[in-house]
Amino acid sequence: MLVKMSELLSKAQKEKYAVGSFSVANMEIIIGILNAVEKTGSPAILQIAEVRLNHSPLDIIGPMMVAAAKSSPMPVAVHFDHGKTEEKIKSALEIGFTSVMFDGSHLPFDENCSQTKKIKTLAEKYSACCEGEIGWVGGSEDGSEDIAVNCTSPAQAKEFFEKTRVDALAVAIGNAHGNYKHAPNLRFDILNQITPLISAPLVLHGGTGISPDDFRKCIKYGIHKINIATATFDSVEQSVRQAYQSKSINGYYDLHTAEIQGAYNNAMRHIEIFGCAGKG
Repeated sequence: MLVKMSELLSKAQKEKYAVGSFSVANMEIIIGILNAVEKTGSPAILQIAEVRLNHSPLDIIGPMMVAAAKSSPMPVAVHFDHGKTEEKIKSALEIGFTSVMFDGSHLPFDENCSQTKKIKTLAEKYSACCEGEIGWVGGSEDGSEDIAVNCTSPAQAKEFFEKTRVDALAVAIGNAHGNYKHAPNLRFDILNQITPLISAPLVLHGGTGISPDDFRKCIKYGIHKINIATATFDSVEQSVRQAYQSKSINGYYDLHTAEIQGAYNNAMRHIEIFGCAGKG
């Protein structure tokens, strides 16, 4: 069933687990993720970032995501991730996304606050949620840039939340998009300082490559939405590659099945780590 992101995250906050927010690129990935969600009885978030729309046009992938969420017996939110432009964010809301993110982390602090607040007001007109970001998560959503991490200031996080009242807040604690070049050294001391200052659920971007123990520690210290993108795409590619190597692909639908299996495997692994199985 299609639900608001805030419904999923408020329950996760109370019961001390995290909801997986899985990036999608095609129908097969959507099917694989929702198969895992139904198998485990989990809530989930389907998401796509604005930078990915060159590969998966919003007017095609968006209605598919919303329809898939509606058809699932489990609670599923549909989220527009790393929104850069009001035009695309509004398009996602018109399609029926139940959550949008405005990523103003690259802007001066005051401008980030004002622009995020503007998007929050827009989202509310559609009865949707809004996520903001303070601090710079390393890398870039499409892997094209090597952006340095700039950890979130607890004081700025508090001020940002008070000015915007976002429904979820993404923080930078040493996490980065894409595959990590070195094992991440997450700043749990910063996370510990931020959590008591913010009533909204906190979000961890750049989940690929973080160890299960560090994921669980993040959840313990206040993270309740975890974004997974690269790990899904890597798992799909690996599943397809293995299927070709084992000569089990004899036509398109075998390829289709291998893609679904790759997305399923990755979602199953993260659902177990995040502790959200049976929480749907």
